[in-house]
Amino acid sequence: MFALVDVNNFYASCEQLWEPKLRNRPVVVLSNNDGCVVARSKEAKALGIPMGAPWFKLREPAKQHRIIALSSNYELYASMSSRVVDVLRDFTPELEVYSIDESFLSLEGMSGISQGDLVAYGQQIRQRIAQWVGLPVCVGIGPTKTLAKFANHLAKKNAFFQGVCDISVLSQSERDRWMESNEVGEVWGVGRRISKRLGTMGINTVLDLKRADPEHIRRAFNVVLQKTVEELNGTSCLPLELMAPAKQQIMSSRSFGQPVYDLDELEEAVATYISRAAEKLRAQQSVAGAVTVAIMTNRFKEHAPQYHRSLVVALPEPTADSRVLAAYAIRALKHIYRPGFEYKKAAVMLSELQPAGQRQAGLWDDEADEVCRERSRKLMGVLDEVNARFGRGAVQLGALGTKPVWTMKRGRVSPRYTTRWEDVPKVAAH
Repeated sequence: MFALVDVNNFYASCEQLWEPKLRNRPVVVLSNNDGCVVARSKEAKALGIPMGAPWFKLREPAKQHRIIALSSNYELYASMSSRVVDVLRDFTPELEVYSIDESFLSLEGMSGISQGDLVAYGQQIRQRIAQWVGLPVCVGIGPTKTLAKFANHLAKKNAFFQGVCDISVLSQSERDRWMESNEVGEVWGVGRRISKRLGTMGINTVLDLKRADPEHIRRAFNVVLQKTVEELNGTSCLPLELMAPAKQQIMSSRSFGQPVYDLDELEEAVATYISRAAEKLRAQQSVAGAVTVAIMTNRFKEHAPQYHRSLVVALPEPTADSRVLAAYAIRALKHIYRPGFEYKKAAVMLSELQPAGQRQAGLWDDEADEVCRERSRKLMGVLDEVNARFGRGAVQLGALGTKPVWTMKRGRVSPRYTTRWEDVPKVAAH
């Protein structure tokens, strides 16, 4: 048995938790540079505010309905996500953190809990998180991860379940009725494109997909969707990933807060992005064998000159040293940069990743080379340790600059209540 615990309207709920004035008000959270809506409170959803809507198109409805728009506060959301996961670990030792607001739990063999008590157990999870963290969650329970995900959807959308749905206790007719009343796009892993293709085959609802022939689905699509069909029929094909698998590629990119023209400013941005990617690389104890750098103009400005170029650089040997990675990234940037364009975005990607401890020795390696590598490992270790203790950017490469003008706009960002001393809420005694 699996449970999927999902925080309701996660970004917006975090904002409403720490600012009481926002509670029961329509709140939307905006994407980078305050561009589009990426999260909505239940009050904003009730007003029909669509996900992904550009904020500039919502200013009139915002005035009319007093909608509050906030910039994404990633530091706060990551901190609150960690708090939720800490609570969930008290309920089961087998837990998969699927995303920033979702976690799968194994309920198999839970001592003292019978099949009929799982709904009560789910309610206990909801109450504990509400009391200890302050965030609302819904719980979906099922014999497979796909069914648990669908049960969570039912718990969110139907007050009948009171926030917890155990699909395994429903009768077959009840389960089929719920599946028939939901479009196939509600199935975990079935996106818009796959939904359209399934529709041409007469598969429009969750029940249609459940009743489809798995072999036919595999031939028409792939083995992944075949496993989805089997999971909808109660055959567990997807185990918990208790350890997050190492990434095969690491990308870091952001749109600029304002247009960038100069090479020097682009170099600062690229060095910043490569430093963040290198930090993630070392966190998973990997090294990279290649660096990709890309720069682009704003494709939405159709009448402005357009330019988009990328370059892949193979490194002499795999490394996780921020200094080496930044040097090659900047070298690639200089090769593709062209003056006279209004650049909107830059991106870097580390690829050809491999475990740090499995580097293949070079033909001409000697003792001095290994000494240099060991010094590099120690230096990067100290860099990460200092930044983990005193905050990102406490120690950084000089190439990152001191007053970047290209950083993304977050003019509506709320305080980082849980990660910065100066933003910790203060209680005044009266």
